[in-house]
Amino acid sequence: MTDSRSGSPWRVRDFRTLFTATTLSQLGTNAGYVAVPLVAVAALDASPGEVGALAAFSTLAFLLIGLPAGAWVDRMRHRSVLIGADLARAALNASVPVAWWLDALTLGHLFVVVLLTGCATVFFDVGSQSTLPGLVGREALVGANSAVVSLQAVSNIAGRGAGGGLVQALTAPVAVLFTALAHLASALRLVALGGREAPPRAARRAPLRAQIAEGLCHVLGSPELRALVLTAALTNLGVQMVNTLLPVLFVRELGLSASALGLFWAAGGLGLLLGARCARPLAAGLGHGRTLALVGPLLAPAVLLVPLVADGPWLWAAGAGWVLAMARIGTENVLSVSLRQRMTPDELLGRMNATFRFMLTGALAVGAALSGLLGEVAGVRVTLWAGAVVASLSFLPVLLSPLRVGRAGVAHVTVSLRNARGYNPDPAEPV
Repeated sequence: MTDSRSGSPWRVRDFRTLFTATTLSQLGTNAGYVAVPLVAVAALDASPGEVGALAAFSTLAFLLIGLPAGAWVDRMRHRSVLIGADLARAALNASVPVAWWLDALTLGHLFVVVLLTGCATVFFDVGSQSTLPGLVGREALVGANSAVVSLQAVSNIAGRGAGGGLVQALTAPVAVLFTALAHLASALRLVALGGREAPPRAARRAPLRAQIAEGLCHVLGSPELRALVLTAALTNLGVQMVNTLLPVLFVRELGLSASALGLFWAAGGLGLLLGARCARPLAAGLGHGRTLALVGPLLAPAVLLVPLVADGPWLWAAGAGWVLAMARIGTENVLSVSLRQRMTPDELLGRMNATFRFMLTGALAVGAALSGLLGEVAGVRVTLWAGAVVASLSFLPVLLSPLRVGRAGVAHVTVSLRNARGYNPDPAEPV
């Protein structure tokens, strides 16, 4: 447990272990984010609809097993979940360059790989977010989540930039091998995690359906948590509609290189990093809820510059809009995750995180499928505009919720949890 006087997660050895393993995993994931769709576009001549279907398959697992995964994680040791998920992702990604070298790579193979990799990612993401409060203590959650989201931003920059460069230098299938090796390295690092982890406390006798329902009621029954999940889901829906067809626009319609696409996405990582680093001082001055209510309206409309992307100055304008839109997401990620972890008792963390992941990643799947469909019917530009409009308005649920007035809204959740479960999170930090 962290030193309560400093509230610093860096004093905790297990947090440092989880952080370095997540660094490796994130680098691999972000390299694959660039490489896998470019395998489809460049090596397999996929259409916009097929690229959209591939992106949808990568997130479909959260719709298929997202909710029961939360209940399963609550019953399992988190260390085993994380290691198993990373090993599975390493093996699945390694199969892509192997099949390519054997001249056996097909779109069907890619669909299977991204679907099963998504299943492993379900367990890794839910397990990682569920183990964090137990590692650092709830008083250090904002600092820990700020570090994790900053890591994700740096990984976006390094991983996606490296992914574009690897595709340019070595071809897309070979670049996927980097993803496999990074996940393998992460699994090896996680061996050192949580040697003294307590046994799971979830009630094993409770039916799975009842446990899933409890997690859903916890999230959707709270005005604050409901606003957080709706805002994040709308953000994911709009951003995914844009991201899915950017490879088609950059490489096929504008004739830009894979490196240019990687750098564009990496610029978004800079925005994510900036937002994550600003989250803690902004929340200290304004409160968590007020910061969330202000950042959305100020920065979300910047995403409307992205559909204007073209050669020359418009490429820079679109890049600036992407940076600002990602800065908003970076700030929201830190504060939203910290709020929902503080509002949830330990025995519900897995199911709460799984409910959020189910809805958020479900929005990614819907956005990818919708992007592919609109791309085929209406064209790439129209699809980008539709996604940008959705993302630009996604702040409304939080703005219209009790979170915008600060502490009052969260008191409802704290009291209800304390009365129901004897759970009393520290309410000292302003929301």
